[in-house]
Amino acid sequence: MNARTDKLFDVSGKVIVITGAGGILYGAIGKALAASGAKVALLDILGDKATNLAKEIVADGGEAIGVTCNVLELDSVEAALAAVLEEFGCCDAIINGAGGNRKGACVPPDGDFTTLSLDELEKVFELNYKGTVLPSQVFCRHFAKAGKGIVINTSSMCALSPLTNVVGYSNAKAAVTNFTQWLAVQVKVDFPRANIRVNEIAPGFFDTNQNHRLLFEEDDKTLTSRGHSIIANTPQGRFGNPDELLGPILLLLSDAGSFIQGTTIPIDGGFNVYSGVGPLDDKA
Repeated sequence: MNARTDKLFDVSGKVIVITGAGGILYGAIGKALAASGAKVALLDILGDKATNLAKEIVADGGEAIGVTCNVLELDSVEAALAAVLEEFGCCDAIINGAGGNRKGACVPPDGDFTTLSLDELEKVFELNYKGTVLPSQVFCRHFAKAGKGIVINTSSMCALSPLTNVVGYSNAKAAVTNFTQWLAVQVKVDFPRANIRVNEIAPGFFDTNQNHRLLFEEDDKTLTSRGHSIIANTPQGRFGNPDELLGPILLLLSDAGSFIQGTTIPIDGGFNVYSGVGPLDDKA
C-alpha cells in the first residue's frame, strides 16, 4: 500500500463501540479493530465475556474496555455510552452486532408454520430490530452533538433471501435492512449539520456457536443436509471466517467509505447472487 491508501483505510485512534461483542463474530471484529489501532468498547449483556475479551486485547497492547449492556433497555445503553465517554472522551462509531435467533421462532421439524409461537417471534424481532434501533437512537443523539459519527448495522443473507423454516430471524433482519436505509436518509433530515453515515453488512454463513449444529453433524466434521445445501449454493464453496468481515467494516469505518450511505454489503461468498441454475462444479 502507498501512504495515501494506508490513510484512507486508517482507523487508528477512532473510538468504536461494538454491541454483541461477546459473540464469536463481533468479538473477532473487536480484536481485529484494536489490532488496527482503534480504541474499542465491547458491549454485551454477558458483561464477563466483554470484560475478559477487553483484557485479552489490552494484554496484546490494544486499548479496550468491556461494558455490560442490555441493548433492549434505554438506561443500560445510555449508561454504556457514558462509560465509553468517561474512558475515551469521545465516540466515533457504533457497530450494532447484538442479535440472534431462537429455536421457537423457527418452523419445527414435526410441525408447520401454523404451530409457531408468536411470543418467540416477538422476542427474536425485539432482539434484532429493537436491539438495533435503540442503540442507534442513543448514539445518533451523541453523534449529532459531536457533528459526526458512523452507524454500522448487521443484517443477514436471510433478509435478502428468506430461508425456509427461519421466519422470525428472516423477518427481523429484513426490518433491520429497511431501518438502515431509512435512517441513512433521516439523519440528514434531522441533523443536516452533522456528518453521520449509516450502512450495514449482511453476513452469509459463518460457523458460529449459534448455527454450528445446523451446519455440522455431531462429529463436527460432516455437513448436515442444510450445510450441504448452503455450500452447494455458495460460489466460494465454503463457510466464511470471522476475520473476513473486517475488510468491509474497515471500509465503512474509514475515510475510504466517506461517500457510502444507506448501503448493504453482502459478505456471503456469493450466496445471494447464485441463481441455482446448473451445478457449481459443472465444468462443461
